[in-house]
Amino acid sequence: MFGQLIGNEPVKKILRRFINGGRVPNSLLFAGQESIGKRRFALEFARAFICLNRAESGEACGRCRSCLRAERFTFPKPDDRDEHKKVIFSEHPDIGTVIPYKRNILVDAVRDLEREANFRPFEAAARFFIIDEADKMNPEAANALLKTLEEPPAASHIFLVSSRPDALLPTIRSRVQILRFAPVDAKTIEEFLVSTGRFSPADAEISARLARGRIGAALDIDLESFRARRTLMIKLLQSLLETRDRAALFQIAEEMNDAKNKDDFEKFLDALQTLIHDLWTLKLGGKAVVNADLENLLRKLSEKASTRNLAQWLTAIEQMRERFAVNINKKIATDALFFEMAG
Repeated sequence: MFGQLIGNEPVKKILRRFINGGRVPNSLLFAGQESIGKRRFALEFARAFICLNRAESGEACGRCRSCLRAERFTFPKPDDRDEHKKVIFSEHPDIGTVIPYKRNILVDAVRDLEREANFRPFEAAARFFIIDEADKMNPEAANALLKTLEEPPAASHIFLVSSRPDALLPTIRSRVQILRFAPVDAKTIEEFLVSTGRFSPADAEISARLARGRIGAALDIDLESFRARRTLMIKLLQSLLETRDRAALFQIAEEMNDAKNKDDFEKFLDALQTLIHDLWTLKLGGKAVVNADLENLLRKLSEKASTRNLAQWLTAIEQMRERFAVNINKKIATDALFFEMAG
């Protein structure tokens, strides 16, 4: 079933070697960008060892009752703290996961994993535990996991999934084998999206470019909402580069901070940064822009921009993002950003 997972052929080769050799490390760290497919790879690897009808290659069939049960999880509500204190099992009793409660993995969940890992498998030859967003373990939870990694139960395997592996304790990183995931090229993602039947070729192209190598992100993009946000950000750039209309800038800031858009504020910034990067690419004579469907419009705007201003704008946006960590007023910050960009 690895054939149905997109990209990262070197990782597939290593996992197939583990399967065919019948020797699985007690702990693995799946490391790479968010939404690049790490958790899917970890689950697929675990399925190979609980499958009732393994292929000649040793991979899971993906169709037997064990394979189907393995990927069916019922996750707790985000505000249910008690349920986040436990390992969450799929419908297969030998595959479980630990997920963060809000911004942290609770130490109780790691202790529950330690307890469960010492039980003998119920149906398969081994048990598999996936710790999602493992970098969200606080020091107490990380130290609890360290104890299990130091004395791993013979019939249990722990897979850590992280987009920030450097945030893990060095003592944890030293006790796991690391599998590093690379971004998938845009053309491969585009072809996959078209093959699903859910994307037109044009939509697949822009989704693949927006995803920047992350297959999960490409599948999750709501293009209709993205285009609405992008339209507003194009209006912003036109006000900055063509009409020099400062009143329009503050109207746009008002719309970005409207109550109906409160959950999408940073997505507006994402769309703006993507457009500015495209202007920079065109300004330097490049052709591979993300917003390829707007290339003619962006080319005209790029003629009115300077690389110095574009660089300053990107820096100002990143600086504002950093200030969000201290709970600044977003409307005031947006007004200040646009005023700075207008020079």
